[in-house]
Order: sequence, then structure tokens, then C-alpha cells
Amino acid sequence: MDQAVKSFGSQEILQNLRNKDSLFLCVIASTLTSRIPGITGAGATPELTDYTPAADVELIVHGEPQCLSEIPQTVVEGQIAPTPAVITKASLELANIPFLVADAGAAIKPCIPYVNINDKQGQNILTGKAVENPEQIFNKGKILGKTLSKLTNHLIIGESTPAGTTTALGVLESMGYDAWGKVSGSTPENPHSLKRETVEKGLQTVGLLDKLPLDPFQAVGAVGDPMIPAVAGITAGSTVPVTLAGGTQMTAVCAFLKEAITDFNFDDVSIATTIFVAKDETSDIHYIARQIAPLNIFAVDPGYEKSENHGLKNYIQGVVKEGVGAGGPS
Repeated sequence: MDQAVKSFGSQEILQNLRNKDSLFLCVIASTLTSRIPGITGAGATPELTDYTPAADVELIVHGEPQCLSEIPQTVVEGQIAPTPAVITKASLELANIPFLVADAGAAIKPCIPYVNINDKQGQNILTGKAVENPEQIFNKGKILGKTLSKLTNHLIIGESTPAGTTTALGVLESMGYDAWGKVSGSTPENPHSLKRETVEKGLQTVGLLDKLPLDPFQAVGAVGDPMIPAVAGITAGSTVPVTLAGGTQMTAVCAFLKEAITDFNFDDVSIATTIFVAKDETSDIHYIARQIAPLNIFAVDPGYEKSENHGLKNYIQGVVKEGVGAGGPS
């Protein structure tokens, strides 16, 4: 792949991270929110989104999914794009970076060894009761982060969570951040109205819409997903630099950290994403990040305009933008 990294942060930090031994951790989770028609493209059908996280990490380890007959795909008006796990797999192999998986609540469990943080998938945020025991998930994540720090000098954390931008929106807005119309999406036409309507209905269902801002655990419990407290906990527990490999979902992780730990220091935390998110005209990761902290954001451009693969070229058209940590190991 012909890749170039565009920096929206410190070049010195980027250079330091490149020189460190790294470990890549992918945190997988599911929510019933992903079954809402039109809310995500992270699966050929809403029902297949349950399989996407497991299939993504199986692809990276085995070279092909075990729980599905073919790799996860996004299908939008005849345009098909493969899961960003193909980018992650290629990058990890080229850079010889070790790979681990943590289950934060996947509906389908992958056929590979993984670390258990939380068994239960998230519910539909329309219920206003999205995640059980988010504080317990956060605390288990901290233990994992502390442990993994003894194995590496640099922790890269990716995620596979279908409908994760909608739950990220819910958590950000619930905690008082301005994120309406700013989160990314996995389809060219970002369904901002549907996402906002879903979040507001969930908060209204449990009587919280007029009680904002919420504390981070309330926000995740009402309209979040299990990945957010898990990755936040891992980051909080880490004693080595952390690169959050993902799009606007990772700004929700950072906002959660800021609200959960009032003196949290973001100096050793960066976000790495793809150019498809960083320059997405239907979202604004930079606007969200500026509300949280002076975060370093890096974006990789895989040069897909030169690719002969039509599926990869569809990334340029906005069919899939990020996921499975694609921007991190690249």
C-alpha cells in the first residue's frame, strides 16, 4: 500500500511512536442499535452486523472469517466495500505488530483466543438502557491496560462496534459536548437525523433528556455501547503511550476519560484514523476533539485512488471510512 500519514498534531510525538515496539489490541462489541435499518453500513444487512466484530478479528488472525462465509462488507446502492479489517491485517503483517482481541460484549464470539472484559452485548439505545454495569467494564479495562503495559512500549487500541458512531454521539451529547451532525458514518450519506432522533428518543424514554449533562457512566448506560468504557479503562490503566486507532468513536472515549477522571493527562494519548474520516465533509472529528483536549490526531492515506480493486476504491466515495483500527498500525 502506498501510504502517507498526515499529522494534525505533533510531528515529534508521531516520530517517537514510530520508534517504539507496539502491540495492537482490537476491542469488539455489539449493540442491538446496529439492527436499526439505515443506521450503519457495517454489515450487508442489519442482522449480519451481529457477526461483523467476530468476523473482523477472525479475518485478521485466520485470513478469513470463521463465523461468516465471506468477509464483512458494506453494501450501499450497489457499491460494495470490504471491511477495513483488510487494511489492518495488511498493516499488522507488514509492520510485524502482535495482535490481541478483547471482548467487551460481542453478540457472536470469535473463533480465536481473546481476553474477556464483558460478556453481554449492548441493547438498543432507544430503550435508554444500553449498557449494564459500565463502571465494572471500565474497571476491568483498567486492569487489562495495566497488564498489557508490561508487554509493550506502545499500545494501539482499535475497535469493531457496528453503529458505534451513533452510540458515540449519544455519549458525547449526554455529557454536554456539541456533536450533533459531527460524528462520522460508514455510508456516503451520513444519517445524522436518524442518529439524533435515536439518541433523543432513548434519553426521553428514561426521562434523562431534560437532565443533561450526565456523568460518563450514566451516559454510557443510557445511550452508549460497551466498547467505550472498555477502551477508556484500558487507556486509563496503561502506563505506556496509547494510540486510539479509530474515528469519531474514539473522541467519545476521550470525552469519557475526561469526565470520569478529572485530572486525566492526555499527553501520551493520540488518535490515529484514516484520511476518509479526517477529511470527511459529513463529520468533523477535529471540532469534537477540540472540545475535549489538545489531542494529537494522525490520519493515514492508503492511496486507494491508485488501487485496481473496485471495493477499495469505493472507500474514496465514502463507502466505509474507518474501523478495526485501520488508521493505527498503518
